Amino acid sequence: MDDATYRWVKDGTLGPGRLRYGADYNPEQWPREVWDDDVQRMREAGVNIVSLGIFSWALLEPRPGEYDFGWLDEIIDLLHENGIDVDLATATASPPPWLAHRHPEILPQTIDGTTLWPGARQHWRPTSPVFREHALRLTRALAERYGDHPAIVAWHISNELGCHNLYDFSDDAARAFRVWLQERYETLDALNDAWGTAFWSQHYGAWDEILPPRTAPTQRNPGQQLDFERFSSDAVRDHLRAENAVLAELTPGIPRTTNFMVAQNVRDIDYASWVDDVDFVSNDHYLRPGELGRDDLSFWANLTGNLAGGRPWFLMEHATSAVNWRPVNPPKRPGELQRDALTHVGHGADAVCYFQWRQSRAGGERYHSAMLPHAGADSRVFRDVVGLGEQLGALAPITGSRREKARVAVVFDYESWWVSGRDSHPSEAPAYDAETLAWYRALLDLGVRADVVPVGADWSAYEVVVAPMLHVVPTALRERLEAYVSGGGQLVTTWFSGVVDENDRVWLGGYPGAFRDLLGLTIEEFVPLLAGESAELSNGLVATEWTERIVRVDDDVEVLATYADTDLAGGAAITRRTVGSGSATYVSAAVGREGAAWVLRALADGVPALAADPLALDGRAEVIVRVAAGAPGAGARFTFVANRTDDELTVPAAGALLAGAGERRDTASVVVAPRGVVVIAQD
Repeated sequence: MDDATYRWVKDGTLGPGRLRYGADYNPEQWPREVWDDDVQRMREAGVNIVSLGIFSWALLEPRPGEYDFGWLDEIIDLLHENGIDVDLATATASPPPWLAHRHPEILPQTIDGTTLWPGARQHWRPTSPVFREHALRLTRALAERYGDHPAIVAWHISNELGCHNLYDFSDDAARAFRVWLQERYETLDALNDAWGTAFWSQHYGAWDEILPPRTAPTQRNPGQQLDFERFSSDAVRDHLRAENAVLAELTPGIPRTTNFMVAQNVRDIDYASWVDDVDFVSNDHYLRPGELGRDDLSFWANLTGNLAGGRPWFLMEHATSAVNWRPVNPPKRPGELQRDALTHVGHGADAVCYFQWRQSRAGGERYHSAMLPHAGADSRVFRDVVGLGEQLGALAPITGSRREKARVAVVFDYESWWVSGRDSHPSEAPAYDAETLAWYRALLDLGVRADVVPVGADWSAYEVVVAPMLHVVPTALRERLEAYVSGGGQLVTTWFSGVVDENDRVWLGGYPGAFRDLLGLTIEEFVPLLAGESAELSNGLVATEWTERIVRVDDDVEVLATYADTDLAGGAAITRRTVGSGSATYVSAAVGREGAAWVLRALADGVPALAADPLALDGRAEVIVRVAAGAPGAGARFTFVANRTDDELTVPAAGALLAGAGERRDTASVVVAPRGVVVIAQD
């Protein structure tokens, strides 16, 4: 690893690697006398890094251009004296009241023109030149003051960019949107063609006529919506780049990051396009409650690791127990705090951090769990926090190792997520993320390791590529998939795929448009199902939400299942076309996780990549592998076995048991606790 880029995984002297452990720390919420207790408890828990200053702008700059750094100086020095390093935020995530009072033109506007006022956070327009000026001035002041402080191992740019202000429909946004469109299309003729503006008399004769897709009498132009989503992602990224440039100029030796939200409510940010704008990837993840949560966590951690390109990444935020922003917020069950953290580590995280260190007494997140809860140190949560710190300390040897590539890839495409969920479609019931997760869970059920990879990544080396609901398919992507199959790859794709191009214009000639030749079939019409309706397939599977009428199947296509009832009875439902040593499989119905498993089992014969890992115990455990750089040797391979059940599992695995919720009762097997994870070092 490069010492400058990965300074955050080192100790203060760039010595031996160690896993980072900590939280957002907000000492400004507490009296000075609390700070000493905080640091003592941090040392007890094994905390070695905290993020500071994230929401401190109003205290750091109480009046325009007047700074008060005294309290921040003191807490940074105190942390440094106790061996705790700092990921210092630029503090620009939430403007102080004086800025919005003096410059209300920085406030964002919703789709219907409502102004979002101060009183919460992120009340700023990503395209506001006034906000940008003030934010960069504060960033520069912080960099000049703390750039040489030995405690600072990373810069934390803003916080959760776009979480609440991604879509701004103000006049600032309108002006910036037009500039973005001119750079993309160059001419109005090209834009009118891409958006299909001949429909409903939307043809534009001047750039100034174009607005963001604000509230309209009925459905808004789909191409305009897609481009505004792209623009909005780019506008927030442009702010990231602006702060990044100031920090790079003044403190080039300190790496810079911002916390992505790969799994959270900001689905409309294309994080794959942001990766080159940070020195290392960071992510926030919050567990979904219920049975789905564990696999959902694995899916998004897996994608985050692949966005990072296999390099170490930073889990910047997750929760020790309950959150506060869902309708019902149950606490984590015993063992889940450690399980969730070690699953992220298995997928490549070299830092495990939480929101936040000490649970707030006041404010909007006072019921959000923390490392040190309202109940204090004599609590289950804090005892679990201390225990996890001990576990992470034992895992220091894995620092800097990389997640071993699987032989199966699940492709994830942000634009297909955006577009497939639009209004004015055959059905609004299907959800791209749910369909993709169902296939990932089916692979876990079969004991098959898989990587979740962004659509723009190089997945040509994978033996099997699963691309569920790949709805948006530009010509270049179609050609990539055709080359993949022709080269011997096994492709699986599903309903509502290959339907539109990069401008959300339908590929003509019958569905699935871009994939007709590759799959060897034509779909005449979609047949979505009403709530409560279903369709049975000849293999016993039951489809809900979606079916399709396939009217042409080429001679070289094998029909794996047909529809058994409804108006589609006798028609093809699941097909496979062989191309040399490759194949392209199509699933035309929403058959869910169980159906995905059936398809994968049907393809497994002769496809070694779909063979189950024996450590997975028929899907009861997830297996993740990290491999150390350099020549193989003792401890060069680290196997994470995560128990997906509420029962104790006995896993046949030799090697040294490094950490986790389990024990070795003999030399050939490890017992994994319910909902536990164990880490085994092997030659």
